[in-house]
Amino acid sequence: MDQPTVGILHPGIMGAAVAACAATNAAKVLWCETGRSTASVERAARFGLTSVATLAELLDRSDIVISLCPPAAAEDLARDVAGHRFAGVYVEANAINPERAKRIAALLEHGATVVDGGVVGSPPVGGKTPTLYLSGPTDATDRVEALFAGTVVRAAPLGTDIGKASALKLSYASFQKTSRVLVALAIGMAREHGVDQELIEVASRRTDSYLSEPQYVAKTAARAWRWGPELEEAADALAAAGLPPEMLRAAASTLARWNDAKDDGELTLSDALDRLAQP
Repeated sequence: MDQPTVGILHPGIMGAAVAACAATNAAKVLWCETGRSTASVERAARFGLTSVATLAELLDRSDIVISLCPPAAAEDLARDVAGHRFAGVYVEANAINPERAKRIAALLEHGATVVDGGVVGSPPVGGKTPTLYLSGPTDATDRVEALFAGTVVRAAPLGTDIGKASALKLSYASFQKTSRVLVALAIGMAREHGVDQELIEVASRRTDSYLSEPQYVAKTAARAWRWGPELEEAADALAAAGLPPEMLRAAASTLARWNDAKDDGELTLSDALDRLAQP
């Protein structure tokens, strides 16, 4: 297969680095300079991207277009692309929910072939090796996978259903990013009482990710009747320290859905998740 020409829409820190990896197997990687910041211009030059004057030119010349922009702009950008009747492969790689990914696919269904994408990991620079998860028509996902062959971006197809890649991205992000915020709250509370270094020492004894221990969800459910009130106390402590308590109050509200599972040692992961899904 001939090397495709690739267009990258709004090359930010992630987009420009991903586009540079795509250049390994592309004839050229284009971006539209019009309306972009000085920082974007400098970034695109640093990664060796080729500037074009208009979005119309980028779309006319590109076989594959990758959309990596702030999530709020994803649909407007897709609408602009649809208005130009782009007929290539459109990789919707933004951090959006599955329903929005499906709406974007519908916007472009009369021209482009849409691939749902989700990047998990840091931008591919300095030894970082993110994974670009893909879902959509097999021929199109195969083309995108080939685009990143031999690069530090690992392309991983998930099947043909639009929304799967977005769901995986947000499922992981919901844990990973919320966990970072919880770290800030925990250390902030401890610092208020002069025990932040001791807290870090306690935490350093355990390095495993809770996300890799799904079997513990059932134990969490069985203990929710105790943990919920404990988190309400912690939320009060955050508020007293001038820190936002809403996240812990929301966690306590979530735990309350498991109150009727009190000390149930027979509860399974499936049972716990089913109860969590019932208001």
